[in-house]
Amino acid sequence: MKIGLQQYWNLLVDYLKPQKGRVVKFAIALLFSIGLQILNPQILRYFIDTAVSGGDRQKLFLAAFLFITVALITQLMTITATYYGENVAWTATNALRADLVEHCLTLDLSFHKYRTPGELVERIDGDVQTLSEFFSKFTIRILGSLLMMLGVIVVLLFEDWRAGLAISLFSLIALSSLIKLRTIAVIHWRGYRQFSAEFFGFLGEQLTGMEDIRANGAKNYVMQRFYIIIRNWLPIFHKARLADTILWITTNGIFTLGSVIALIVGAYLWSQQAITIGTVYLLYYYTNILSEPIEQIRNQFEDLQQADASIHRITDLLQVQSQLHIGGKKLIPPGALSIAVENVSFSYNHQANNAEELVLQDISFNLPAGQVLGLLGRTGSGKTTLARLLLRLYDPQSGSIRLGSVPIDQTPLTELPKKVGLVTQDVQLFQTTVRNNLTFFNQNISDERIYETIEMLGLSEWLNSLPKGLDTNLGTDSSGLSAGQAQLLAFTRVFLKNPGLVILDEASSRLDPMTEKLIERAIDKLLMGRTGIIIAHRLATIERANQILILEKGRVSEYGNREALVKNSHSRFTQLLQAGLTDLLV
Repeated sequence: MKIGLQQYWNLLVDYLKPQKGRVVKFAIALLFSIGLQILNPQILRYFIDTAVSGGDRQKLFLAAFLFITVALITQLMTITATYYGENVAWTATNALRADLVEHCLTLDLSFHKYRTPGELVERIDGDVQTLSEFFSKFTIRILGSLLMMLGVIVVLLFEDWRAGLAISLFSLIALSSLIKLRTIAVIHWRGYRQFSAEFFGFLGEQLTGMEDIRANGAKNYVMQRFYIIIRNWLPIFHKARLADTILWITTNGIFTLGSVIALIVGAYLWSQQAITIGTVYLLYYYTNILSEPIEQIRNQFEDLQQADASIHRITDLLQVQSQLHIGGKKLIPPGALSIAVENVSFSYNHQANNAEELVLQDISFNLPAGQVLGLLGRTGSGKTTLARLLLRLYDPQSGSIRLGSVPIDQTPLTELPKKVGLVTQDVQLFQTTVRNNLTFFNQNISDERIYETIEMLGLSEWLNSLPKGLDTNLGTDSSGLSAGQAQLLAFTRVFLKNPGLVILDEASSRLDPMTEKLIERAIDKLLMGRTGIIIAHRLATIERANQILILEKGRVSEYGNREALVKNSHSRFTQLLQAGLTDLLV
């Protein structure tokens, strides 16, 4: 995919629109600076011609003073333009970062399933950082350099049309050569960025699993993978830099050509007495001035090649669409929710075309409001996948799911998290206060309600031990929080949300017996007036279930009323109870 300047420009304009005031101030400072840079050589020519002709010394001092003053003002304007340019660039790219993060958060889990957090960090921050640096330089140096070249050509055309024509020819050759060579390194820089994303993905994965790596002596394997990635990363960097040298060689050749043109034209016109010696120097000076913007353009074209690669990756990420459509406007009713699952089949591979790739196949059940479903099955049978479908983290390939008689694909995506509460055995804690961890930043939940819920779950002693109570910053491994306490915090979240459906995905599997007793009492209170689905391996956790659903390799092995299944000696559920539930389901 080739990224053209038009697409880059469109992206730039989209993020500059909200900053019209800054852009205008930046443009004024930039244009003023360019005008002064074109003016100063005229003062220098006057100084030379006056000195050669033996002019008044006072005029020479005045010209020198004016030259220095204009040079200082030029620097001041350049600093001002740089200040506004950098602010515009950072504001724009921070907005782009925010859009990328928001976009990733709206994508369904099928996108995140095949991408590591480290890779996404590199895509959102690394690529945008490259683009940010290019934004700040492009607006100042590319645009400024082009305006500088145009101004010099116009001035020289007024001085002598032959000199102006020669410099115009030189500028056209320089620009056309650089533009043709602009994309030679894009493919290499794109590969470099991809290796960078893979490296950070690998690094994030290893750092997350540091405890298991050290405990199982896998350090040597990790280091071997590290060196393999680094070795593969370096050659493509060398290829990209080697391609950049072609631009460098071309630029130096163009500078030499420009100096030759300036000297030949200047010497010819002076020999014809068409210009003064000061104008000869002016011609040479302007040619040197042109060398600087051409050098800047060359440098920015090198950055543009990296920016092209980053824009490609950013555009590619923004073009990824969620597999979930937005949904309709039907609202799920309050209170306990009935569940109707009809002929649902699902595969994580959306292109799946055979039954072997389906994780769930033709699943159907009906759970009245206020009842509890015990969901059983071996590891990998599809229990957690079914829970994810109820939360609409994925959409099934076929079949329908209704909550409270409302199809979940016809309700807004923001509605389901309010009506469905999920507690898993893996609790994610965030680097923010205890209050925010419990309420998920819902400011409508009062502290009194939080304290009551924490007291009910037996976490008051832990909370009182924290230096700032609810305002204590909490992290994944901070504040002395045990696995059992983290699980209790997850239950607190569900209590505070007050959903109509509660899904417990092996939520008590990490708890010690004492904490589990607290949880069992809390579950009884949590399920009062609510519908529940309990995914479990342990017998005790499904004693409160009204219905039992057993999955086997993604299919319904058995489904029915719990009491009826217990009375049926031939039922799979009865056999599991007699043989020991835990042994047969793990």
